[in-house]
Amino acid sequence: MQSWHGLGDVPDDWGRSVVTIGVFDGVHLGHQRMVGRAVELARGLGSASVVITFDPHPGEVVRPGSHPPQLTSPRRRTELLASLGVDAVCVLPFTLEFSRMSPDEFVQTVLVERLRASAVVVGENFRFGHKASGDLSTLRELGEKYDFTVEGLALVGGSDAISSTLVRERLAAGDVVGAAAALGRPHRVEGVVVRGHQRGRALGFPTANVESPQHTAIPADGVYAGWLQCTQTPSPYDGQRWPAAISIGTNPTFDGVERTVEAYALDRDDLDLYGAHVAVDFAERLRDTLRFDSIEDLIVQMRTDVDRAREVTARAGQG
Repeated sequence: MQSWHGLGDVPDDWGRSVVTIGVFDGVHLGHQRMVGRAVELARGLGSASVVITFDPHPGEVVRPGSHPPQLTSPRRRTELLASLGVDAVCVLPFTLEFSRMSPDEFVQTVLVERLRASAVVVGENFRFGHKASGDLSTLRELGEKYDFTVEGLALVGGSDAISSTLVRERLAAGDVVGAAAALGRPHRVEGVVVRGHQRGRALGFPTANVESPQHTAIPADGVYAGWLQCTQTPSPYDGQRWPAAISIGTNPTFDGVERTVEAYALDRDDLDLYGAHVAVDFAERLRDTLRFDSIEDLIVQMRTDVDRAREVTARAGQG
């Protein structure tokens, strides 16, 4: 698969394409259906399939400060799109200048001149161009003008349509099972392991304190079962994945104020992950974040959490 950052990366001799367009944050089941249709159509036409996505999120450029929680990093998004069989992913830098393109300018500059679109696949609610002035009917009119066909797909889920907004709402409520159902896989939080207060090690449960990028979609405070995976190369742990108990919150028992994501790889006290890039996948919410009267009470509860996390991840691994 080819990966392009900006139209300048598109090869000058690039042939005809079937193109699908969207932010694709999360690459959820609705996105997967749309990309799958583009891949299918491209194969039937003997063309290449291209996904257009944007970075940063258009909302942050058009309405600064409104950036929604990000379900996938640009790198992760590209990985997920690649896994769907596309021939190329084109990440377009979304700037104020770009946002001011009229629908016709966008189609001519992006779809016609650079990608030579023979067909375009979008969702039925697709909007594009300056102030989102273009819609599906606009795109179809421009397709007739510039010689490409347009398919507008109905949203997956009907009245309860799957969307990135829906996934964010479920995560904000701590419903990682519901989020996974919409995504087609567990929700993932990525980041670098940094040094924290090291309380977990003192309590017998050493955790990886994961510092994630700004705007990351982090589930509601609580304790979760899931997995911890090292994604850094090179690393002695590269690619290794461990069942984990995950805590999100401010550590109220210790009067903490900073919200953290900490993952304990079950039965592992020998891991040195400081500085490593890791991924935390969420399987199930176990309980709310609680304040305990004593360290002893906290340790008893942590043992229970670990046992439950082991059960959940073992069951999920068998499914």
